[in-house]
Amino acid sequence: MSRYAYERLTALDNTFLVVESATTPMHVASAAIFEAAPLRNADGGIDIQRLLRYVESRLHKLPRYRERLAYIPIENHPVWVDDERFNLLYHVRHTSLPRPGTERQLKRLCARILSQQLDRGKPLWEMWVVEGLEGDRMALVTKIHHCMIDGISGVELLSTLLTAEPEREIHEPARWIPRPTPTPTELLRDEIAARLRGPLGALGWLARDPRSLLASVRSGLAAVGEVLNGVTHLASETPLNRPIGPHRRFDWLSMDMNALRDLRQRLGGTLNDAVLAIVAGAVRRFLAQRNVDLSELDFRVFVPVNVRTAATRAEIGNQVAGWILDLPVAEPEPARRHEQIRRATENAKHSQQARGSRILSEAADWTGPGLVALVARLAERALPFNLVVTNVPGPPQSLYLLDSQMLEAYPMVPLFVNQGLGIALFSNAGRLFWGFNADWDVVPDLHEFVEAVAASFEELRALPAAPPRIAGRRRRAA
Repeated sequence: MSRYAYERLTALDNTFLVVESATTPMHVASAAIFEAAPLRNADGGIDIQRLLRYVESRLHKLPRYRERLAYIPIENHPVWVDDERFNLLYHVRHTSLPRPGTERQLKRLCARILSQQLDRGKPLWEMWVVEGLEGDRMALVTKIHHCMIDGISGVELLSTLLTAEPEREIHEPARWIPRPTPTPTELLRDEIAARLRGPLGALGWLARDPRSLLASVRSGLAAVGEVLNGVTHLASETPLNRPIGPHRRFDWLSMDMNALRDLRQRLGGTLNDAVLAIVAGAVRRFLAQRNVDLSELDFRVFVPVNVRTAATRAEIGNQVAGWILDLPVAEPEPARRHEQIRRATENAKHSQQARGSRILSEAADWTGPGLVALVARLAERALPFNLVVTNVPGPPQSLYLLDSQMLEAYPMVPLFVNQGLGIALFSNAGRLFWGFNADWDVVPDLHEFVEAVAASFEELRALPAAPPRIAGRRRRAA
């Protein structure tokens, strides 16, 4: 049995380290708003000591939160090791808005927090407890590096800290003893051994079942071809796609889920189709306000797709592929925009884009970080999509931090090179929460885009119900 312990990052996880720069911090985040009264101490402020004890009591369920990065010599690939100097006080931070703090002030504070990179020498997360928000509320701003989690695993982590019922009891934290860290020599030796096992394992599979392997390879190459075709088909440049700087704006919007479900039932398609139709209408309005000619615009969105299975649902880390879809922003009729998006997502479900993305990721795990770095550098010079739109379903019931109910929760997706806006959505307790992350200079009028989203939603709500689809052959006209 080894005297030390570590875990190698997958190629997909490592991608978010490779593409990170001073202007593109690669953390996901959220701003959750809670009732303040249940968390106050005798002096009237938020009881930060109680919250610290509570977080500490839950950390044994989140082992990655006590791990830091180390690197394999020569290859320079990152691995997770226990942080022998872990200090919870560094990660859980306490601040206050000037009372009574407005939501506008909270958004500005969130933007400043999101603009700052995480320290790679420590576990890659922060949690900011923000008191002083008007309406007897407080906020919890969390920031976690994307190499640790994707949206789905972020929800799983949220369910670890929050509960479906209010509770006051804080259990005694489990004892934690950091596992020994391997030396650079041990890391290099283990990596060489793993590299030698890889080709031998593949040869063994070929010897056992060559036909199955070859059929799988053919199918996999076709899937990868679909991905490469989507990536090499570049999107049009727009005012949203300019070189970005290090500073961010953050805004949000909340919608009633019942109204969205009614929209879906009347127009057909899925809830995600409705979301993308709302985004299409908003982009159309926003770009028209900037005098952009929409007639020849090829506007594309990247939509992350969860590829978790029942066996991997609880695993932390990134298990996500994605679709690249054309967004019909040139179409003036909202009903036609919705129908075009509905057809595009139906086609994407039958395509192999998501599988091809996963195959490329697994191939990078075997070939090493060079492939990841190459793809990242190529992405910086191209524009395969204009915008990321990620929609993560949360639990339907209300959630509690101890005995304080969560009232709202706005997610944030990071920005990539030449992409000045990102949209993330999270549903919970009958509401759909939109989080808009934007570059400070590229999108100085972010509030106008948020208003365009609200207007696009109302435009779709005003549409009559779509005629039902009739299965079978169409009858010829007489």
